[in-house]
Amino acid sequence: MASHLLAIDQGTTGSTVLLVGKEGRVLAKATEEFPQHFPRPGWVEHEAEEIWQSVLHAIERAYRESGLKPSECEGIGITNQRETTLIWERRSGKPIHRALVWQDRRSAPQCQALREKGHEDFVRTRTGLVIDPYFSATKIAWLLDHVDGARARAARGELAFGTVDTFLVWRLSGGAVHVTDPSNASRTLLYDLEKGAFSQELASLFDVPFEILPSIASSSEIYAKTKGVPGLPDGIPIAAIAGDQQSALFGQGCFDEGEAKCTYGTGAFLLVQSGERIVRSSHGLLSTVAWKLGQRTFYALVVKRFVAGALTLGLRDGLGLIQNANEIDSLAGSVESSEGVVFVPALTGLGAPHWDPDARGLIHGITRGTTKAHIARAALEGIAFSVADLVQAMEADMGRPIAHLRVDGGVSQSRILLAFQADLLNAVIEKPESIESTALGAAFLAGLAVGFFSGLSELRGIISIAERYNPRIGAQERQSLRLRWMDAIERTRSSLRRTQRLGEQ
Repeated sequence: MASHLLAIDQGTTGSTVLLVGKEGRVLAKATEEFPQHFPRPGWVEHEAEEIWQSVLHAIERAYRESGLKPSECEGIGITNQRETTLIWERRSGKPIHRALVWQDRRSAPQCQALREKGHEDFVRTRTGLVIDPYFSATKIAWLLDHVDGARARAARGELAFGTVDTFLVWRLSGGAVHVTDPSNASRTLLYDLEKGAFSQELASLFDVPFEILPSIASSSEIYAKTKGVPGLPDGIPIAAIAGDQQSALFGQGCFDEGEAKCTYGTGAFLLVQSGERIVRSSHGLLSTVAWKLGQRTFYALVVKRFVAGALTLGLRDGLGLIQNANEIDSLAGSVESSEGVVFVPALTGLGAPHWDPDARGLIHGITRGTTKAHIARAALEGIAFSVADLVQAMEADMGRPIAHLRVDGGVSQSRILLAFQADLLNAVIEKPESIESTALGAAFLAGLAVGFFSGLSELRGIISIAERYNPRIGAQERQSLRLRWMDAIERTRSSLRRTQRLGEQ
């Protein structure tokens, strides 16, 4: 009997299903894409039914191509795009509107009004987040205010709100449960980190009726069992929920305080597990729930920097230095160093910990001997420098060094980047053998809930490291590199100030 777990990784552009066997082996994988809808500039929507169908099709393909039997599935874990907001009718399950995706900016005026009224500090203290349309609360209010009769129906208890995890559990269980976990609840702007519950005060501030909110369970328990799901038998335990970044942190085996992971995707997404304490950042980082196991809640510091893959695409599409994003490592590797060239990837301003939205990208140190290979190498180093800035901020907030950093994401294919990252951080960089960290995190959490895995010790033994990078340089050279980077950072700012002064003359 090939017993296994089913992990659903529901993302922004597609849904991936893994079938996971003993020792964490991926037995099958299937991905189904679905469309995004852009009715106006800054508006991004999903059809809930298209999300659901993509999940069903991915499940069907995974089983068909693997030859495994759905009847042998011991549990289902869900990980998801987090802040995307849905509201549906409790009786029929029909959404009242398309989902508002985490990228959607239509509620920016409401956020600005709340900030102008002085609510930012209160919200940050309670939630660990900033007031921004990225999160769910103002999306909920927008839907209730712009769908006819929705507010009255919500007050009567006829409507249900959920992030994508909640919607999927509802559908998988035949509408039996309306539930989320703290890793998703803590991304709504409605969750009080210290109380570990949705807050009436926050709900009132954002004009969200409390009746619409789901219950909050742990990240690893049996919430319900499948009922009426095409392609699956009734009775399979639905046993894990975790937001995508937190699930990746768990899938990377960052089970202890101070363990961190960085996803080098379009941007760089960095999380450090802070144990059972909420760490308040002095550098503009966000505090959030990592996961809840039993009665124990674990927290994390998190930040995203808009570099990494976006920069390599810029070298390809904008500057034409490479034909394919995969070429950057070989091009950068054709020279031994950047020969003093520094590339500051402030393509949309400088985020944490510098917080200068008006700064712009800079290539500094070009000479007559500079080639496109030096610029490619400087670009990879610029990604590493940007991540090092974030790690230093996290270390300052945590009060302890980050000695190991687990990595994943498309740009982590660059060995030059990872080796340089180890040098800058004076830390060991570890890349796991499996690149499916996000979905595996959901499988691991579900496996714990149903007894498929015995505990964290077994999971630690399952996660194997494919590549490990140790620091190669000393403190003096590391400091020299940091000073060169900080000089370039200052130049991105001073050049802007010079331009502003010239414009005023």
